Amino acid sequence: MTISIGIAFLAGIASFFSPCCLPLYPSYLSLITGMSVQQLKEEQSKREVRKKILLHTLFFILGFSVVFYTLGLVAGVFGSMLVQYRELVRQVAAIFIIVMGLMLLGIFQPQLLMRERKWNVAGKRGSYGGSFLFGIGFSAGWSPCVGPILGAILGLAAQDPGSWFWLSTVYAIGFALPFFVLGFFIGSTRWLVKYSGVLMKVGGVLMIVMGILLFTDQMARMNAWLQGVTPDWLYNLM
Repeated sequence: MTISIGIAFLAGIASFFSPCCLPLYPSYLSLITGMSVQQLKEEQSKREVRKKILLHTLFFILGFSVVFYTLGLVAGVFGSMLVQYRELVRQVAAIFIIVMGLMLLGIFQPQLLMRERKWNVAGKRGSYGGSFLFGIGFSAGWSPCVGPILGAILGLAAQDPGSWFWLSTVYAIGFALPFFVLGFFIGSTRWLVKYSGVLMKVGGVLMIVMGILLFTDQMARMNAWLQGVTPDWLYNLM
């Protein structure tokens, strides 16, 4: 599971920096805090505003984490129910991951999956409860950028049911970290947007490679090798 955990963390970061999320980040932050984008840019250095951004971001992250954990649990249960067909599940999950990678590269673009679908959850703007509900609505849907990445992580969870909790946790952390950090540098996000498309292409290639390794069962061998060379003290920290 060592490689899968690292992949989940990078997948969470890539999801945030995707063209479907990063350009809209200032608007999301404005929505959950109840402050305009201009106010956030002008007052982000003030201590009370930073505290407000931090707390609202935390509740927003808790909201989307609920959905991530639920999806991860469903994938894990599904994989457990088909444990006698573990090899087949692994190969199907690998093919699914490769297809999702092709989507990110723009090689495979089914119209059904290229449309964004969001669940609109009503919440009071500027309230912590509203931020939590907005987080649920944000993640309980499909976008052509984030959807394939999350789908790949769920595929990993299905083929290794015991890993769903850690994969969901690390994916959520990877997504949450830039959300927290950029909350204090909201005016600096514009230059990052132009690189988000390139990041998606790189992510697509990595997903295809990961899918091939999973299909050929080489990922299990790589995990076994990494576990053998990882120092005991590092395991004790986990």
